[in-house]
Amino acid sequence: MDIFSGLLNGFAVALTPINLLFAFIGAILGTAVGVLPGLGPAATIALLLPATYAIDSPVTAIILMAGIFYGSMYGGSTTSILLNLPGEAASVVSCIDGYQMARQGRAGAALGIAAIGSFIAGTIGVVGMTLFAPVIAQFALSFGPPEKFALAVVGLLLAVTLSGSSVIKGLIMMAMGLLLANVGLDPISGKTRFSFGVTELQSGFDFVTIAMGIFGLGEIFYGLEKVVRSEVVTTKVGQVWPTMKDWAASRMAILRGTLIGFFIGVIPGGGAVISSLVSYAVEKKIAKNPEAFGHGAIAGVAGPESANNAASSSSFIPLLTLGIPGNASIAMIFAALLIKGVTPGPFLIQERPEIFWGVIASMYIGNVMLLVLNLPLVGLWAQLVRVPFGILAPVIVLFTAIGSYSIQGQAFDFYCLVGFGLFGYALRKLKFEAGPLVLAFVLGPMVEGAMRQSLLMSGGDFAIFVSRPISASLIGLFVVLSAGQAAYVLYRKQSGRNTP
Repeated sequence: MDIFSGLLNGFAVALTPINLLFAFIGAILGTAVGVLPGLGPAATIALLLPATYAIDSPVTAIILMAGIFYGSMYGGSTTSILLNLPGEAASVVSCIDGYQMARQGRAGAALGIAAIGSFIAGTIGVVGMTLFAPVIAQFALSFGPPEKFALAVVGLLLAVTLSGSSVIKGLIMMAMGLLLANVGLDPISGKTRFSFGVTELQSGFDFVTIAMGIFGLGEIFYGLEKVVRSEVVTTKVGQVWPTMKDWAASRMAILRGTLIGFFIGVIPGGGAVISSLVSYAVEKKIAKNPEAFGHGAIAGVAGPESANNAASSSSFIPLLTLGIPGNASIAMIFAALLIKGVTPGPFLIQERPEIFWGVIASMYIGNVMLLVLNLPLVGLWAQLVRVPFGILAPVIVLFTAIGSYSIQGQAFDFYCLVGFGLFGYALRKLKFEAGPLVLAFVLGPMVEGAMRQSLLMSGGDFAIFVSRPISASLIGLFVVLSAGQAAYVLYRKQSGRNTP
């Protein structure tokens, strides 16, 4: 099946009434999540994972989750611009110039260019995904167990080094995720591992419970101790469509942000946060008037908003083609696919083309939906932030508890939910990134299985991982990147010592 016919079949799947409905629901929920401070896409997808059990079609379930993910990238700009309060991490950069534009009475222009830039970047990102994903999937068909092991390890370690400020903390989280993934029965020998005599642990920890606890309850517990006060700088949004002058100042920033976001989004651990930061830095560096940044430069809104939406699209490429989730939100979608009995990877396009192409086609449709929803409903989204967190939190906790218990009908799952919720709260307090833990938990079985298969192939010789070209190249690439980052960290520390 070529790309064109595959995409046509994907639109036939995505345009069915049920899939259109869930794409719309995902877009609405994602936008609302992006607006509400404290609840990012990972937390919301985690809270809604139990709903995938009630959805019969895996395509429909993934379309819903994908809509929430890229919808949150759209919604995050609203409160960043009007309230100087980012709805989620990727929208932090938009506060810098977006809020200043709002204070100058140009909130409509900032919101409009953010929505239009997001639409353009998201659409170009999906086009790139359409063109590159089948090629990568075809190449990945040549991967054996050593290549899969090297790819998974490199993906994990890249996620650790790129997703947080402390590599040591990231490595600790990765080790904890691998440890949790090993609880239960050994897949080969059938022996029980790390269950400590607890019968319920023989089947291992449930991913949905872990995700809802760490990202759902953990975020709620952390949010309850903070008093967030915000004030809308203007009650009148004004003209949303940008003027010709605004468009002239933004169009190249949108294009550059799209390219930056697309390529960074493909890298495990890259994602929207890093791409928006890089885009802002690039725009400020090449601007004719860099002193305008931080004081209401429209390019400082257009570039980062385009970058984070392009990254949200391209981050699906390693998931669908290699079976490697690049960030915590994509790991939730990976888990949703596994729950529905679908294993992402290079065989997905051949074995389940309706899922592969249906999800891609739904992203074209979802981007149009989000543009239509965001421009006329800006005022409504801004009012969502006025909902007191003290009212919102108990409702979320109630639905989380119900969702956890409904998975297997066991009180043990609820106890685990509370335990992981407290654990997630502790991680936030201690400034540990939970993303590497979740990625390691999801990829742990793949890493273990591929390693054991590789050692069986080689008779226990670890040289198999460096004697095959692809696996050796992957490991070599990571060594070079790791050495470069270590040198950069040492250089910064040395420069800090030498600074008077």
